[in-house]
Amino acid sequence: MNTCLDCLPCIFRQTLDAARRVSDDPAFHERVARQVAAWIHAADLKESPPVMAQRLHRYLKGVTGVEDPYAAAKARDNALALSLLPELRERLARSSEPFALAVRLAIAGNLIDLGPKSDLTADEVVGSIRRVEEAPFSGDVAALQRRAEEARSILYLADNAGEIVLDRLLIETLHPERVTVAVRGAPVINDATLADAQTAGLHELVKVISNGADVPGTILGECSTEFREHFDRADLVISKGQGNFETLSDAPRDICFLFKVKCPVIAARVGLTLGTQAMVWLQGERGSKA
Repeated sequence: MNTCLDCLPCIFRQTLDAARRVSDDPAFHERVARQVAAWIHAADLKESPPVMAQRLHRYLKGVTGVEDPYAAAKARDNALALSLLPELRERLARSSEPFALAVRLAIAGNLIDLGPKSDLTADEVVGSIRRVEEAPFSGDVAALQRRAEEARSILYLADNAGEIVLDRLLIETLHPERVTVAVRGAPVINDATLADAQTAGLHELVKVISNGADVPGTILGECSTEFREHFDRADLVISKGQGNFETLSDAPRDICFLFKVKCPVIAARVGLTLGTQAMVWLQGERGSKA
């Protein structure tokens, strides 16, 4: 997915947020902002937005030596999601459609994305999760359940910390012995890494692998051989989050994307309104909503 002009203000806002997380020095903030402004001026808009984000966060790590500026936020969001698990498990046990509810909860967790909204509050997260069945939804849950039942192997692409805890509720319904979960290869924004998967307890449930890259999405050419083999061979790929959608929407295989529509650019691309819990099936450039 190409970068749109409307993506550029979001990239610049994210720049200031990330710079302020690693330094209190206004002069440093200005230097980072000017550097990113130069990149934006020269940007190849045929690249996806996560490519620009990767460049920004590599630059910040290089000049500050801070490997994970979002570490505290990730720990906070993982703890919040873990605290909600008991009530959510009870809710699933009472549900007449537990698979559909698990899908909705996993998508609701995609709100925990500090790229588009850096000032996300715990009340917003909890409210979204508790009112999950009131939110607009688009997609064929029965189709995903059927494909999951038929699949001998499932690759589940995780997105953010905190969110990955809620992913566990869905993964538990997918025959975990068939599932491999992939996380980012290095910290970038608040995306989930191996440490976050362990905090969520996924390493006790499924095979967890790193994709080997530090992109807040999935650029296949930058991923590890191990990841590419899983991606190519899996009977079913489930991909969480807008960043994965932005980087994989033209991938040469069928993918089930699960995400909350959080920006007008993505809303226009999939033909859904902001706030929708989206399940979008795409196959290469021939995409359709299922």
